[in-house]
Amino acid sequence: MELEKLKQLTGEGDETVLSSLLLRSENIILSETNREKLTPALDRLLPELVIELYNRSGSEGEQSRSEGGISVTYSESGLSTGLLQRIRMHRLARVAGHVFEKE
Repeated sequence: MELEKLKQLTGEGDETVLSSLLLRSENIILSETNREKLTPALDRLLPELVIELYNRSGSEGEQSRSEGGISVTYSESGLSTGLLQRIRMHRLARVAGHVFEKE
């Protein structure tokens, strides 16, 4: 994913912040799916995850937040339930402690 696209989506000008969020997002997706590389379907979820992590900056560790009549509840992982479910749809099963991914 291009940093320019992320700049437009988030309004963040600091490429270091965006690069860090992008790397963190990739690692979260790979960890949640037991994969070693992103598939095209998972790559399409990257912008959403980067935006979610960017918007969540400064409120890490919170389980819920109410502000101005709006209430938001986070899952244990800190990600929205809907996005986490869409990521986990691509999860590979472990068999005897091993994951077999198509090349």
